[in-house]
Amino acid sequence: MIRLLMIEDDLELAEILAEYLEQFDIKTTIAEEPYIGISHLNNDKFDLVILDLTLPGLDGLEVCKEIRKRHTIPIIISSARHDLTDKITALENGADDYLPKPYDPLELRARIMSLLRRHNQNFKISNSKRKKENDLILDEEKMSIFFLGNELHLTVAEYEILAYLIKKEGGVVSREELIYNIEAINEDTTNKSIDVMIGRIRNKLDENSKHPKYIHAIRGIGYKLIQP
Repeated sequence: MIRLLMIEDDLELAEILAEYLEQFDIKTTIAEEPYIGISHLNNDKFDLVILDLTLPGLDGLEVCKEIRKRHTIPIIISSARHDLTDKITALENGADDYLPKPYDPLELRARIMSLLRRHNQNFKISNSKRKKENDLILDEEKMSIFFLGNELHLTVAEYEILAYLIKKEGGVVSREELIYNIEAINEDTTNKSIDVMIGRIRNKLDENSKHPKYIHAIRGIGYKLIQP
């Protein structure tokens, strides 16, 4: 169910709209006064606000500004004020849409659904971007590697090995490949020495070598790094 807050001093209009929207599974809470509306919003959860501009005690443009200071909720202005300045000011103060009265309730419902779709899509995109951020972040310019937001304290060889694995993420890297591509490692370095350095890196990642999360051993070949 969609939960709607309508801040509207014309109670008769508000009740007509609420009754119409209810048949589409939209539950409307009506606030005739702006401060009551703001209180509702601060103390309960709503999906969208319908806001009139001509309100007792506090102009709707100020109400819009106050709401936007604390909430990201979508706001539709529903007003008989047709002045272009009011419309521009409302949008600049954080309103998402402006619907001049009188209007057909069918159009109001269409705007509500359109705005909620846009708002929810933006939320999904934002979340997906956060989820894609890896646990291990390589900053080559600063020669640093960050693990879960904290910089790892690595020797030069450890840094170069882990950086190489990060850049080859998902690919199998042989011990020989590490020896010949890591400048901090001497070409006479043995495979055993590589294993020791990998073990030190794993310790700094709090990894269990028997059940690794990041650096996986590939029997007889080398290692591959996986970011969950």
